[in-house]
Amino acid sequence: MDLNHIELSPALVADLFQSSLIETDEQTVVSTKTSVVEQPLIKWLGENKKKVLLIFNYTEAVYLPDEDLNFLTGILGACKLSIADVAIVNLNKYPGITYKELLEQLKSRTVFLFGVEPTALGLPMSFPQFQIQAFANCTFLFASTLTQLEADKTLKSKLWVCLKRIFII
Repeated sequence: MDLNHIELSPALVADLFQSSLIETDEQTVVSTKTSVVEQPLIKWLGENKKKVLLIFNYTEAVYLPDEDLNFLTGILGACKLSIADVAIVNLNKYPGITYKELLEQLKSRTVFLFGVEPTALGLPMSFPQFQIQAFANCTFLFASTLTQLEADKTLKSKLWVCLKRIFII
């Protein structure tokens, strides 16, 4: 058998041409188009040690403004947590991202939505603020923005009740 008469098995041809191969009368065309949709690589503040995701939506900040970060640090301290234990994501930097993409990349077990409606992440349900919601092997809490929480004692106490239940404080 010479080089012009080599017979290849269908499995070998499939391995050689993993993208589609189309033969026409004029020429042979190899299509290299693929339909892979890449997920955005999510950047977050913190080390995510305890798999707690904090989601915000700020247009003017990379993650969150300094005043809100200071207030958040106090909240985390009261829960015996630090910035190293959480992942802080600014949803404004990832328009259209879904809760599935976030959970897949960050492996979160607890998710706090500060001023971000649950449906904005594609969650198949809507739930009121300060209602602890279990879904997709995760605990979700939708709360007011940090600015609203800091200014309103009633909202702050509602958040604290939820935090005590979630973190068993």
